Amino acid sequence: MKQGKVWLIGAGPGDPELLTLKAVKALGQAQVVLVDDLVAPQILAYCPQARMVKVGKRGGCRSTSQEFIQRLMLRYARQGLCVARLKGGDPCVFGRAGEEVRWLAEHGIACEIVNGVTAGLAAASLCGIPLTLRGVARGVTLITAHAEDGSTPDWSALATSGTTLVVYMGVTRLEEIRACLLAGGMPGATPVAMIENATLPQQRQCFGTLAGMIGDAAGFGLRSPAVLVIGDVVAHAVRGESAERDTSPIERCA
Repeated sequence: MKQGKVWLIGAGPGDPELLTLKAVKALGQAQVVLVDDLVAPQILAYCPQARMVKVGKRGGCRSTSQEFIQRLMLRYARQGLCVARLKGGDPCVFGRAGEEVRWLAEHGIACEIVNGVTAGLAAASLCGIPLTLRGVARGVTLITAHAEDGSTPDWSALATSGTTLVVYMGVTRLEEIRACLLAGGMPGATPVAMIENATLPQQRQCFGTLAGMIGDAAGFGLRSPAVLVIGDVVAHAVRGESAERDTSPIERCA
């Protein structure tokens, strides 16, 4: 029997219009699609011929185990099927693509990564935030506040890195993030944007400061999924056409 193939496809942050042409082409060839929870339902219209298998993975919720997902990919590929592992955002940004590609290669399965727009970039753009800006930020650090082994980032080093911090999965660790960044020397007046449900019709965002982040989040009712953008570039947000969203007006926290 001919061996199948696996695509690891980034579905982007939610807005179906941010899906790449390559992703659409791969989905059109897929016979089985393993779908993440955060994938917009409209994207599944590009693969009506495929069998859909939900394999949700969300922080703080009951999730499909990584080992089970890998075994599913292997099983279907060994049946000679074209398998799409459809993930929110980009497979290589906190999407486990590296370990999945390695595991599939060890089992003799061909695999191809199809990149997607990651939520941190899209969220900042829709709020008019330039993640890099000459004379303001020399780079961007994408970081997760949640690690499987329970370890924490070196927030003190990040506080003085001179880069814009884009924090994923940080809603439940706001107090720790704030305290560690302040202890590391980041000024309390550093601007912060908290962006919930990036690119979706229900997107909401709140602008404030590092010092006031906890009270701001509580008053705003911040919930996952959300990203935090921390750095001086947030003060340079420009409300252009992309930021004018009737369904998600920008709110500035008091």
